[in-house]
Amino acid sequence: MPQQQPVELILFRQMAGYLDTPVFLVGPDGELLYFNEAAEPLLGVRFDEVGEMRMPDWLAAFRPSAHDGRAIPPDEVPLVVALRRRRAVQERLLIVDRQGTPQPILTTAFPLRGQSGRILGAVAFFWPDEEPPRTPGFTGHVS
Repeated sequence: MPQQQPVELILFRQMAGYLDTPVFLVGPDGELLYFNEAAEPLLGVRFDEVGEMRMPDWLAAFRPSAHDGRAIPPDEVPLVVALRRRRAVQERLLIVDRQGTPQPILTTAFPLRGQSGRILGAVAFFWPDEEPPRTPGFTGHVS
């Protein structure tokens, strides 16, 4: 039987369900607790289809990488940084949806602290990144 979540996470999940901004919520051990309906088009799957997942499983499923496609270590994924280092992070990333299509996103991840400073987990808000990756030295002008 799954362990009862703290009331703050239950309420955060409920709130996320009403938002039109994609939300990805993890617990204190990095386990995926929820992503909302707004996240489903970018992830290519409904939360009801995958359910809760351990961190290694959601990292493997959505394969977050640097915006230019370079692999990044799991410890540098913004949501993992927010959880483990207890600080907010903003990044451009690529994730891979369930169909294998890379999805460029902008994300803001931050830790969730409850009363008395206890760590409840972390959350990432994200949205499609419609700005193409920048190539160093490229000014956008072609001669």
